[in-house]
Amino acid sequence: MPMRLSLLLPARKHAERSAALARWTARGDRPGDAATGRDIVLRECFDFADAALPVAALTRSLDGDGADAAQWLRADPAFVMADAVTLRLLQSGNMGLHGAEVDAFAEALRPLFGDAGMPFDAPHPQRWYLRCERGAKLPRFSSPDDALGDDLAHHLAEGDDARRWRGLLNEAQIVLTQHPLNAQRVRRGLPPVNSLWIWGAGVLPESVRCEFNRVCSDDEVVTALARLARVGDVCGLGEAASLFPAALASSASARSGEESSILIDLGRHRDGERLEREWLAPIDAALRGRRVGTLNLLFESGERCVVKPVHRWRFWRRAKSTA
Repeated sequence: MPMRLSLLLPARKHAERSAALARWTARGDRPGDAATGRDIVLRECFDFADAALPVAALTRSLDGDGADAAQWLRADPAFVMADAVTLRLLQSGNMGLHGAEVDAFAEALRPLFGDAGMPFDAPHPQRWYLRCERGAKLPRFSSPDDALGDDLAHHLAEGDDARRWRGLLNEAQIVLTQHPLNAQRVRRGLPPVNSLWIWGAGVLPESVRCEFNRVCSDDEVVTALARLARVGDVCGLGEAASLFPAALASSASARSGEESSILIDLGRHRDGERLEREWLAPIDAALRGRRVGTLNLLFESGERCVVKPVHRWRFWRRAKSTA
């Protein structure tokens, strides 16, 4: 039986030169666009009770224990720089830290946050955490994707107890700026870890549901959601690419006559030509060969489209030029 394939895609502007996407969006059905944002797309794919996406609790379920016992915040290593006008976030998360550096920075930060009643730990080089009381009211924090390169004055904590959190961040910046490891990093041509990016507040959902029996993603948030939803096959894009497109032609579900529903997360792809070559062109071939029965396109920029093999006969719907 042909499979249902859903693609999480970047904003449409990042794939403007894709001939496959141009044809699909011209000839497919457009059920109506959604609000923009990756969070919106993930909420469409995974059903859970919380209004916001609890990023910290989700990634904590992969990185350490106690994910379901508290409210969590990410407090990721970050590099901020002052210009003539303000401070700007230039890097967050992946700072190229090795184990000894992570341990040293964590040791320096633990007293500050421990005294504030929020134990700090850093189980992953890119993902650091604050454990908060489950019922604690926390201010609103911006995601690093929203703040990257922007004036930090537009992304300070807002709402409950925001002044206290701004003060904690200032103290953390002082601790980190004065840490001798940062002078060593600068001498090696690496950015200093001179700040934290606090974000992703929430508790782990009690239950998550989705329609997929296979999820392929390199995003730890998507991986955590799929595992909580008890998806039978969860893998990274590298593994998916090694099976693809052969997996479309000879999946176990297709041989058994059961419908397979697969989610492939391509939202982080910004190279349109590579996206076309490695993913979209093979999927287009599978769609023409009726190995894919329904193709759902979910763009982070809000566009939605449903494509079926029969839609290729809609010749009067001309695709816009990708030149």
